[in-house]
Amino acid sequence: MRISQIWRYPIKSIGGESLSTATVDVTGLTGDRAWGLADPATGMVLTARREPRLLLATCRLVDCHPVTTTAEGVELHTNVDYSNWLGRPVELAAAGDAGGTFENPMDPFGETDWISWTGPARAWHDSGRTRVSLVSTASLGDWDQRRFRANVILEGEGEDALVDQSVRLGTCTLDITKQIDRCVMVTRPQPGLDRDVNVLKTLIRDRANRLAIGGLVAEPGRIEIGDQLTKTGEHGAFPP
Repeated sequence: MRISQIWRYPIKSIGGESLSTATVDVTGLTGDRAWGLADPATGMVLTARREPRLLLATCRLVDCHPVTTTAEGVELHTNVDYSNWLGRPVELAAAGDAGGTFENPMDPFGETDWISWTGPARAWHDSGRTRVSLVSTASLGDWDQRRFRANVILEGEGEDALVDQSVRLGTCTLDITKQIDRCVMVTRPQPGLDRDVNVLKTLIRDRANRLAIGGLVAEPGRIEIGDQLTKTGEHGAFPP
């Protein structure tokens, strides 16, 4: 399998930017999920599970700072900009030494029974076992990759078999730890994509609600489109 696309998502739950190359450090792609929009009253980091409008905008890094563009073409830079856009107070917060607190509905179709949890520090990923996410074109099929927000799109098939193995990608090494469970976010509308609950229903029925794989960065490096993925070792299950 080879890299066909690279995606970075500077602000959690906001649409990302397509890259031709990226540096990878222990937190993942440099700048990926490095910021979030936080509720100043609760400290909760907003996601498109609770605030679907986030996915209607896209974000890119400009001089190492996130710049968001709304569907109407308006650029957002400051706390005031983001608060006016969402119609509620929010703060653009950089990930630090404490993990962010997120929410998810236990009933993804009725969107009820919300629970909260704390993710890892230094980059606001949902799981402490994923810093880089990968999915193949075969697994995606006709689905738009934006629904799944993977960092690396691989041309080919067979990524699920890489769990509990180490792989070389570009000049970095990843320890593949898990298949990624999916949530209501995959159903949310995005520019050019309608709300579609059948995506989640199909995943639950056909794939045990999992699509894409996640891994930790064992050796930082650099990746670029066209890089070949190779296996470097098989270790049994990595520690949780």
